[in-house]
Amino acid sequence: MAESLFPLLEPHLLSVSKPIQYVGGELNSVSKEWDSVDVRWALMYPDAYEVGLPNQGVQILYEVLNERPWILAERTYAVWPDMEAVMREHGISQFTVDGHRALGAFDLFGVSFSTELGYTNMLNALDLAGIPLHAVDRTEAHPIVIAGGHAAFNPEPIADFIDAAVLGDGEEVVLKISELVQEWKGEGSPGGREEVLRRLAASGTVYVPQFYDVAYGDDGAIASVVPNRAGAPDRVRKHTLMDLDAWPYPANPLVPLAETVHERFSVEIFRGCTRGCRFCQAGMITRPVRERSIETIGAMVDNGVKKTGFEEVGLLSLSSADHTEIGEVAKGLADRYEGSNVSLSLPSTRVDAFNITLANEFSRNGRRSGLTFAPEGGSERMRKVINKMVTEEDLIRTVATAYSHGWRQVKLYFMCGLPTETDEDVLQIAELAKKVIAKGREVSGRNDIRCTVSIGGFVPKPHTPFQWAAQLDVETTDRRLRELREIVRTDKRFGRAIGFRYHDGKPGIIEGLLSRGDRRVGAIIEQVWRDGGRFDGWSEHFSYDRWVAAAEAALDGTGVDLDWFTTRDREYDEVLPWDHLDSGLDKDWLWSDWEDALAVGDGTSDVEVEDCRWTPCYDCGVCPEMGTEIQIGPTGRQLLPLSVV
Repeated sequence: MAESLFPLLEPHLLSVSKPIQYVGGELNSVSKEWDSVDVRWALMYPDAYEVGLPNQGVQILYEVLNERPWILAERTYAVWPDMEAVMREHGISQFTVDGHRALGAFDLFGVSFSTELGYTNMLNALDLAGIPLHAVDRTEAHPIVIAGGHAAFNPEPIADFIDAAVLGDGEEVVLKISELVQEWKGEGSPGGREEVLRRLAASGTVYVPQFYDVAYGDDGAIASVVPNRAGAPDRVRKHTLMDLDAWPYPANPLVPLAETVHERFSVEIFRGCTRGCRFCQAGMITRPVRERSIETIGAMVDNGVKKTGFEEVGLLSLSSADHTEIGEVAKGLADRYEGSNVSLSLPSTRVDAFNITLANEFSRNGRRSGLTFAPEGGSERMRKVINKMVTEEDLIRTVATAYSHGWRQVKLYFMCGLPTETDEDVLQIAELAKKVIAKGREVSGRNDIRCTVSIGGFVPKPHTPFQWAAQLDVETTDRRLRELREIVRTDKRFGRAIGFRYHDGKPGIIEGLLSRGDRRVGAIIEQVWRDGGRFDGWSEHFSYDRWVAAAEAALDGTGVDLDWFTTRDREYDEVLPWDHLDSGLDKDWLWSDWEDALAVGDGTSDVEVEDCRWTPCYDCGVCPEMGTEIQIGPTGRQLLPLSVV
């Protein structure tokens, strides 16, 4: 029996900031008797409660697991430094918010990483729980630590700290893992920890890093990654959920007690994207496209609004306006909730998928939030390089339509540091923003038109055509962005109408180190954590100098350094740290697409990779390799005939 730690915790809650985040008991949360189940999971989103609670991935797994009477799942989040100090002083373990049970008491500890900058928070949770940091030091008394989420597609930098990683969709996999652990425990845990990990590895969809040996060549690059146990596959495959309608989760969404980053109920309307943007890891690793039917979307929205009381519903996907029945979905939901306090939002919209009919449906209840578009590249040439086929005319036409129909605010998102980029490509962002403002003033007849330019640093990611690309160094990134800001700020006609937001190049370099690193990077992560690194995704907690110092110390004598992992090009025959992890994408196809990008960049080619939903197959490898297929409408079905609210 795992006792609640709340009696130890409660006396200290008034001494820490936002104590409500540690209390639990949210609407739709689940509480189970510890001894009534066979398998116990602790699920973590490795960030603060306000960021972690709305996370769809954790909410879905929490519900899928708790629906089974023989499984218990509870949640834990990263604690702020003031709470950490209290816990260390008084010997309080990392705890779950549902039952306030010690993390170390659970069978499985699942951590969902949407960004690599959460790695130090995972180490902190392990240490606070009294769980050995290194997987090889754990015994049967400790939970099996499993990583998931997008960052798990290259888990090598945290290979020393995790027992296993799951690639791809988690809904079915967590149940298979639970069944395997239940069976092993039911047999009396034969063979100990080694045996249960061996069974997980033999399933083919769970990666156990300690079952693979990595060898390095004289040049510092990886020479080989080979299994060191019988039954461990040469390549571990991602898992793809093929029938989203059969998994309409979350059906009992959690309602936060404290303010969170997203105050809305979200429905994922489809998964996957085949637009082929070369920088986009999410689009590449979630292929193929699988749409939810209009009936299921309608039922999920109806259920979620009733069970949460949220007044905003977000229709989520990587490019929501690309759903083949988005017009019918928007009209049906707008009809249903017209005149009520429920509003609809489409958080991600491509310039070339936007139309005013859609926008009007989503703002029918009178709420007109700003529109956000992501051209990504400042110049036409850069947009061709990254295969983001949005022309300047497309963008101007779209914003003109929006401004002429009453919108006053448009946000444009760009990246700096893309392959083949020049100073001029970045400075073109200013020209584009000025044209947007000028067109807005022209079509609306008003001067209160605003355009916010938001710029992020490009980070090359595994399993994309840009996985071989050199990352732009900090100094060049910062210089280009300073020049751009100066051009915008000193423009008397447009400067005040253009908002400008950007981060310097330092966090991007560290994210690049973690996203494309190998097992040698683990020593850097551990050193940063020991030096006080926490919440590295938050600018006020991030220290570039701490990471650089840790990298110099940890990589001394290895023949490689921070620049080796970040600012150099890779060649085709280099063994990449994630080559033994199968996302379904054919490496030759990715390399060919990378060469196409370079050819477009230097003007020797004008190739454009269209969306394979509407064109013949480009042979990326996913569908035949994974036994999957693109699933799109229109289905001809109707939105559930629920009465208008």
